Amino acid sequence: MVFPKPPLSKLSSLGALPAAAPHVALARVTRGDATDSIHYGSVAVVDGGGRVLYAAGDPSFVTMTRSSLKPLQAVPLVAAGGVERFGFSSDQIALLCASHSGEPRHVTAVADMLRRAGCRSDQLQCGVHPPLFYAARDELPPAGVAFTPLQHNCSGKHTGMLAYCRHCGLPTETYLAFDHPLQAAIRQAVAHLTGIAEASLVAGIDGCSAPNYAVPLSALAFAYARLAGTEDARYGKAPLTLADAMSAHPEMVSGERRNDLILMRAGRGDWVTKVGAEGVQAIGVRSKSWGIAVKVADGNARGLHPATVAILEQLGLLDDAQRGELSAWREPVIRNFRGIVTGKVEPVVALEQRG
Repeated sequence: MVFPKPPLSKLSSLGALPAAAPHVALARVTRGDATDSIHYGSVAVVDGGGRVLYAAGDPSFVTMTRSSLKPLQAVPLVAAGGVERFGFSSDQIALLCASHSGEPRHVTAVADMLRRAGCRSDQLQCGVHPPLFYAARDELPPAGVAFTPLQHNCSGKHTGMLAYCRHCGLPTETYLAFDHPLQAAIRQAVAHLTGIAEASLVAGIDGCSAPNYAVPLSALAFAYARLAGTEDARYGKAPLTLADAMSAHPEMVSGERRNDLILMRAGRGDWVTKVGAEGVQAIGVRSKSWGIAVKVADGNARGLHPATVAILEQLGLLDDAQRGELSAWREPVIRNFRGIVTGKVEPVVALEQRG
């Protein structure tokens, strides 16, 4: 496959984009005809066996997975039969993997999941923040309104963790402790699905206080290739169950006007995607048995979304209708506080064939 390079006119206006080793330019921000800033990063595209097919920058760059890890963190509960025991619906299964917006449908579904598992909202240890739907709508939260852990974007994930503890008879008070049996089970799932030895996982604490792990970008892509694949030798249908729920209910994975919802709607069931904080995006492509992982080095989602759409285009995964649906994400305009267009964000990523 030959990938289109930026036209000469664009290269001359950009000048020679310097590398920020080990990364390359993924997107640039313009102001008028000038370059205002450049977002660097790396990309890995792998097949179902983990072989790197295409890349930009360093596909082996060790990346903290952040919320892109959520489907893997939910695997132990699904594999252990917790979904059947508590009667979680398909849209609630999607919430196990969500960075949801705290919309009423999200809060109602999480509350029901807690009830089914015999747990309470005050047992959630994710913390409290304003629902993300305010930012998605460019609104400020109302003054004086008190929010609860149910509206935290990770409350679905944490509810799944509590449900695993209930299902397996484990203590709930310490469910986020690194040495808790739940977290040990999650680590085993992460190691298995990424193909990285458990001892080689780089551990950290996520924004919601749960353990999180850094892996090479290609390993994150490999996990999503497996998530979008068939039955797993160790975890059976659990990864597939999660992927099916996510692609069937993308509105539960994120929320209106947010990228996971927009991407999975455009994918029409073929893509399972999850964004992570600090400029991470992971995508599984069912029809190809491919996994894609993107990391923007400066952590800014402003550069992530245009690059992601351009990568899908270069891989031949977009038809005309999908290009239209994703056009606003490929080259978003920038406006000042008077609404005047001052520039745009445009992708400059160029994949290279590696495999």
